Amino acid sequence: MQDLPTAPHAPPPGRIGAWLLIASVVVATAGAFAYVGGWLTPHRLTPERLVNQLQDNAGTFAGFRRNHAKGVCVSGWFDSNGAAQAYSVAQVFKPGRTPVEGRFAIPGGNPYAADSSVPIRSMALRFALANGQQWRTGMNSMPVFAVGTPEAFFAQLQATQPTAATGKPDPVKVAAFFAAHPETGPFRAWVRTAKPSASYATESYWSLNAFVLTDVQGKRHAVRWRMVPGAVATEDVAQRAGDADYLAADLTRRLAQGPQRWELQITLANPGDPTNDASKAWPDDRRTIDAGTLVLDRTEPQDNGGCRDINFDPLVLPDGIAGSDDPLLAARSAAYANSYLRRTSEEAHLPGTPDARRRTEHQP
Repeated sequence: MQDLPTAPHAPPPGRIGAWLLIASVVVATAGAFAYVGGWLTPHRLTPERLVNQLQDNAGTFAGFRRNHAKGVCVSGWFDSNGAAQAYSVAQVFKPGRTPVEGRFAIPGGNPYAADSSVPIRSMALRFALANGQQWRTGMNSMPVFAVGTPEAFFAQLQATQPTAATGKPDPVKVAAFFAAHPETGPFRAWVRTAKPSASYATESYWSLNAFVLTDVQGKRHAVRWRMVPGAVATEDVAQRAGDADYLAADLTRRLAQGPQRWELQITLANPGDPTNDASKAWPDDRRTIDAGTLVLDRTEPQDNGGCRDINFDPLVLPDGIAGSDDPLLAARSAAYANSYLRRTSEEAHLPGTPDARRRTEHQP
């Protein structure tokens, strides 16, 4: 990680607003990946330190996830068309149906934030395979992540922590961070044009991290995936002015009219495409497989729905799907576990909340 300047020059006045805009999105999207593995020099960077920093940035809300705190549960199924079988032995890719529990959310640690406060939405899913294995994945509605390492992400959180005086990040610290991390350029370019959507159902969701599929011959294929919606955006978020919680209501309304669908598209890397850096997109001409259709037909509140006690650890994977060399994956897994233990422990002590409300999550 490059050291931040100890006495950076202040940005020109005309740029302060732009830096603060980008910083506000970075703060809110910190949960796009909550990420530091205990295997990283523990005395320097641990899951505890990173989750503590998330709390310093957003506040602590007992019983809620430390990131993506505001969301709704969903359920349905995945209909595989068999097209991905040539690349993976995972049972989920065989023709047929797999039950799914999931969650939509907005990034950030404040469960009372306005839905329009950030232009990113997330989709997390747990596929329950017939052989008892699971596939869990967390995706976000942005094509690239800001940084490529846990260390850089932690530095990003520190640089964008709101100050006590203004409640906003210090633009000088933000500018210094971006100057020290040019890899954030693609993400910052995306942020400048990104706008909050009026619906979870009209978003595409990217895995961002790379994974590895293994076929029946044992050949490994580096991939990324995304969910592409069947629904088309017909409303602007401006039409929801004054409503801080329009996303859940919109989803309920849409599901009352019928199931919502996404196509699972799996993109295969070419030799030389980076698999260890989520801040680098792959070229658009890479081969993409349409692997099947995700169908969601039910939603529930997150406080008592089926997704409440699921830790959407991206390294809970079935045979035929494995993590890549992306360092963010192990880091995400460790920090998600830390957040899970914190919020479920707090749940057990909330007034009027019986211990029985906490269900122990079994991971395969």
